[in-house]
Amino acid sequence: MSVLQRNNVQVIGEGSITLVFAHGFGCDQHMWRFMAPIFAARFKVVLFDLVGSGSSEIAAYSHDKYNSLEGYASDLLEIIDEVSVGPVIYVGHSVSAMIGVLADLRSPGRFIGHVMIGPSPCYINDGDYNGGFTRADIDSLLDTLESNYLGWSSTMAPAIMGAPEQPELGVELANSFCRTDPDIAKQFARVTFTTDNRKEVAQLATSTLILQCSDDFIAPLVVGEYLQHTLPNSTLRLIENVGHCPHLSAPSACIDAMNEFLLPFEARGHV
Repeated sequence: MSVLQRNNVQVIGEGSITLVFAHGFGCDQHMWRFMAPIFAARFKVVLFDLVGSGSSEIAAYSHDKYNSLEGYASDLLEIIDEVSVGPVIYVGHSVSAMIGVLADLRSPGRFIGHVMIGPSPCYINDGDYNGGFTRADIDSLLDTLESNYLGWSSTMAPAIMGAPEQPELGVELANSFCRTDPDIAKQFARVTFTTDNRKEVAQLATSTLILQCSDDFIAPLVVGEYLQHTLPNSTLRLIENVGHCPHLSAPSACIDAMNEFLLPFEARGHV
């Protein structure tokens, strides 16, 4: 099985810089439909589905390999090796932002920039660190997901999406959750919500744009501020938006912030 088939990789546009878009938990590459085509006019744009999500090859899923984010980071580097010979800027939503961090640390110099949308290095409060949830919160969330995945999906998806004036987006996310194999979703959720990548984040020197929603209960503002202070070469941009998925509910604001971030790379003649 080829890497491109395994991850349902799609490439649009042309350019000397490659933008790689990676979706979050319970989603697929279709979630980038409002943003990716805009950048395809100037960049090579790569879309893919994490193994176990969307139209990826479910047969490629391994409970051992994907019991940590490192398995997904390995896949990401393989995809990049297949589709790009030049500089890469990685756009990761939610947990995929941390997958990009791990891939960058494993292959120094392969990425020239990161765009993190609603990222969190650790969801669980720890001492002075505020991740937004107590350990009991996360245990309860995972227990509910384990016992009633479809009920959890229909309840949680609208809350995660937010966007109260666009309820159809919450329905779309719920449907996306429900299309995911429950066993895979349960493992991915456990990996997502219990992983602590604070140590790795502190090692990332690559230029990074953090896009943080003003009202996001999954990745609250304090987490975005923590990342800005921890990442040595980062910029935090606040998106006025309710929810965790501004690439769907506030795409124009995300595009504007990304264009500003990308301008110096273009000015240096990469594009």
